[in-house]
Amino acid sequence: MKSKTEIKTPWYDLYKGVRAHLDYPNHSLYEQLKITCNKYPKYTAYNYFGKTASFNSLLKDIDECARALKAMGIKKKDKVTICMPNTPEAIISFYAINKVGAVANMIHPLSAENEIKYYLDLSKSKMVISIDLAWSKLKNILPKTKVKTTVLVSVKDSMPTFLGLGYYVTQGKNVERPKENESVIYWKTFISRAKGYNKDTNANLKEDADAAILYSGGTTGTSKGIVLTNLNFNALAMQSYEACACLKPGMKVLSIMPVFHGFGLGICIHTVLSFGMTAVILPQFSAKTFDKLLKKYHPNVIAGVPTLYEALLKNKNLEGVDLSYIKCAISGGDSLSVSLKKKVDKFLKEHNANIQVREGYGLTECVTGSCLTPMDTYKEGSIGIPYPDTYYKIVKPGTTEEIPYGEEGEIVLSGPTVMKGYLNNEKETNETLKKHKDGLIWLHTGDLGYMDVKGYVYFKQRLKRVIISSGYNLYPQRIENVIDELPFVLMSCVIGAPHPYKVQVAKAFVVLKNDVEANETIRNEIYDHCAKNLAKYSLPYEIEFRKDLPKTLVGKVAYRKLEEEEKEKKKNKK
Repeated sequence: MKSKTEIKTPWYDLYKGVRAHLDYPNHSLYEQLKITCNKYPKYTAYNYFGKTASFNSLLKDIDECARALKAMGIKKKDKVTICMPNTPEAIISFYAINKVGAVANMIHPLSAENEIKYYLDLSKSKMVISIDLAWSKLKNILPKTKVKTTVLVSVKDSMPTFLGLGYYVTQGKNVERPKENESVIYWKTFISRAKGYNKDTNANLKEDADAAILYSGGTTGTSKGIVLTNLNFNALAMQSYEACACLKPGMKVLSIMPVFHGFGLGICIHTVLSFGMTAVILPQFSAKTFDKLLKKYHPNVIAGVPTLYEALLKNKNLEGVDLSYIKCAISGGDSLSVSLKKKVDKFLKEHNANIQVREGYGLTECVTGSCLTPMDTYKEGSIGIPYPDTYYKIVKPGTTEEIPYGEEGEIVLSGPTVMKGYLNNEKETNETLKKHKDGLIWLHTGDLGYMDVKGYVYFKQRLKRVIISSGYNLYPQRIENVIDELPFVLMSCVIGAPHPYKVQVAKAFVVLKNDVEANETIRNEIYDHCAKNLAKYSLPYEIEFRKDLPKTLVGKVAYRKLEEEEKEKKKNKK
């Protein structure tokens, strides 16, 4: 068996001020946070609509919530579902659940009824902590599940008083709020149960214990429960902090990625809080008010999917605004095109932020990011270099056979953030986690890419996202990258549209910049540019202009939705 030092790691030469190996603690997420709380007790842990909490205050709230959980009968290894947007209660619950040794089942509150029931059944959750906005769906499915108690939270519960009143008058009064009973209580009632519990609540979990269940993105196939351990999260926090090489305690991070997403929970919450930074949290992000967030909070770090940066470019209220306080900008969760990166970098420099947007790559199966553009260098088209203690290689698709640098194949990775497995799905787990000849367990990502001789990784295409047209394989991302190069294009999405004899053809949906009018001249310019840069068989068959592109629940472009729309159009024409 090869030792780790014998695995090819050319990217080590690119580490500047970044350690290749770290020492990981054998303790829980809660213990990791507690160390930070004791180290920086007076630092601000989070800012919620201007209302702040110190690390000392956050720890007290978590400990109180842990006592309430135990008083309600939650035991070690029980599953507790958190169905919440980004609020203080979501953060407090997550760490309290970890403290008592239970497992947090993280789901999106905007999920459909049948999806929520699926998540509750799969996890066998005993309790749900949910935003009250989701009650209209929960009430119909809870009687058919193993859930014994539901705790309802309002987004106004932790708001400053005047904002809370404003929310209630404009929106909150229309939310269905059931009367409390044995199975349904509100947050304040729930927390009051802590008074009657005085025993020690710390389960003292070790690194290999389950910490959370997250769900696969939902852009393809059936959503799977991804079981992640305490080590997975703690290693991610330590690796991310090290790889970024520019983060410091006390920095403010715009934590708008949702807590039910690996990027949001792993980076924007656990990494931020583990190193004494401030998470600026909001239950809902609006692209239209992005300028107000930046002007109000002056975040030092922004992290989000490419559509966040699309919103940055579209916002007209940022003209002439000084953004020099931004010291780090990370894009992850979806592929950032070369052209969009160039446009964002140009925008940042024009606004006095002398940095580049750094692309990260990862999957929920390894919590989130595991590869990141170095701080001061960039190779066009690359998603960066692997995190410390994370190993990457490229294999021939469908095998464990490593292929040479520069050749395209499946991206696989190994390291301490790789998931334990899929919940109650041994078959899928075995297809995704494979032991190679080197003795390591490798996560097969299902993504095509290659690595160059220096260790830069290049993502090219998801294996399953291929358009087959008249026998030719067309890669949507390649076509999108070409279209996005045009200066008047903000972003694009290419799908396979049904065709009577070619089976599928490439159809491009294009979003233009604010001041550009969609017309035939622009359409022809796109066609001409594609003709110069793409093989004839992969040219877009059709171009449709859109004001916006549909998004998944976590902000990725929902290409599946566009595909469904095209299929529906074809049916209606018959």
